Amino acid sequence: MRFVITIACTFLISVLSHAQGVDTAGQLQQKQLTQSIENISSKSLTSLTSQYSKVTNSVQTQSEKLLKRMQQKEVKLQSKLQGIDSTKAKELFSQTQSKYQELQAKLTSSVDKTFTHPLIEYIPGIDSMQTLMKFLNQPNLNLQGITGDKLQQIQAVSSQLQELQARLQQANDIQNFIKEREATLKSALANTGLAKELLGYNKEVYYYQQRLTEYKAILHDKKKIEEKLLATVGNLPAFQNFMQKHSYLAQLFRIPDNSGTAEVLTGLQTRASVQSLLTQRISTAGSSSPQQYMQQELGAAQQQMGLLKDKLNKLGGENSDMVMPEFKPNNQHTKPFLRRFEYGFNIQSEKSRYLLPVTSDIALTAGYKLNDKSIIGIGASYKLGWGSGLSNIHFTSEGIGLRSYADIKLKGSIWLTGGFEYAYLERFNNISYLKNIDVWQRSALMGLSKKYKVGKKQGNMQVLYDFLAARQVPAGQALKFRIGYTF
Repeated sequence: MRFVITIACTFLISVLSHAQGVDTAGQLQQKQLTQSIENISSKSLTSLTSQYSKVTNSVQTQSEKLLKRMQQKEVKLQSKLQGIDSTKAKELFSQTQSKYQELQAKLTSSVDKTFTHPLIEYIPGIDSMQTLMKFLNQPNLNLQGITGDKLQQIQAVSSQLQELQARLQQANDIQNFIKEREATLKSALANTGLAKELLGYNKEVYYYQQRLTEYKAILHDKKKIEEKLLATVGNLPAFQNFMQKHSYLAQLFRIPDNSGTAEVLTGLQTRASVQSLLTQRISTAGSSSPQQYMQQELGAAQQQMGLLKDKLNKLGGENSDMVMPEFKPNNQHTKPFLRRFEYGFNIQSEKSRYLLPVTSDIALTAGYKLNDKSIIGIGASYKLGWGSGLSNIHFTSEGIGLRSYADIKLKGSIWLTGGFEYAYLERFNNISYLKNIDVWQRSALMGLSKKYKVGKKQGNMQVLYDFLAARQVPAGQALKFRIGYTF
């Protein structure tokens, strides 16, 4: 009897100890989770919400503009077709306006945020953050140690991310509708003389597609903010398990429940049998081993895939449903206004002449890209005096200048450069001295520029001829050589 009681007590102590160990492990995981969430800065959450909001508004604005322009084009096209074939006009445009109104109504209405994956497209950056937000918003997750403000910010990020996905999906639906509409009209108007009117359709949908590609590229590129957020929670086993089951990628490629067990391997060929089969099949290929042959073939395949990928990227993305332009596209057209500017500086030195010391013109420039081959810009320069020689070096202000210029690409890295400049060539100690425009020298420049890569920046060398040099007082230097960089 005493022996039985001893065994029972030992078993009870073991069970209690195990339960206490489980509780301790659970408490440790909960503490790690709470600490990880607390490490997420409020500034990062606010910045992320703002970033998603900005992209959402941009997508919605571009979608509204596209629908409005396409609706106007269809009204004009319907009017022209009415005079040619009223029956066909009624057939083609009877339901179109209602469809445009339906799409516009969806854009202006609030989105349904109950969908788990409102965007039917895999974007890694969105998937990672969406899964993180779902993990943090689990109803059974104990976040008692987290402040209310932090929880509200997490909810704000999650809500904005849901809206962004919904607007992107709406944009994809609009793009598909316009593409189908273009194909329908192209087929119907082939023999009416109005087919050329559809070039406007192609331009609109192509540039719209390019804008969407740029917005998605922003989301594809993991920013430091997202990396910090994911790093705080990403190493927790609980989040890793959640990611494997609930991410969008996991939904697309479901991992079997018995993954990693011997049952999964049942019926599969062994490595030895595969190698034996490969040896038999490629014995006539002249390769010494299956591994060497497969490496050669895979290398060639990867090279071809790389070439195809580069071609697809140049055409606007990797989407097989992308619209092919029927015109020569302007790649700058879809970029935001400020992103079409390029900033740089250049320097030009002149030897001492007349009463002027050795000088260097240091200029800052800002150019606006009209397209990939044309840039117009303005600049300002400061003329720094170095003295009359190595034995007499001292710095002086010898003047300032204002510039305008235009660059046109000729071939490869060679550009045609021209511009008009004003230069004030007197020492000044007060800004009021610069008001007299008559004392400013004028220059009309034309020449060539060579642009080249310097690390991540772009360097340029210019050789310019001043057609007004002989008229300047004192006579200026006609041939000018400048070197600079573009940021």
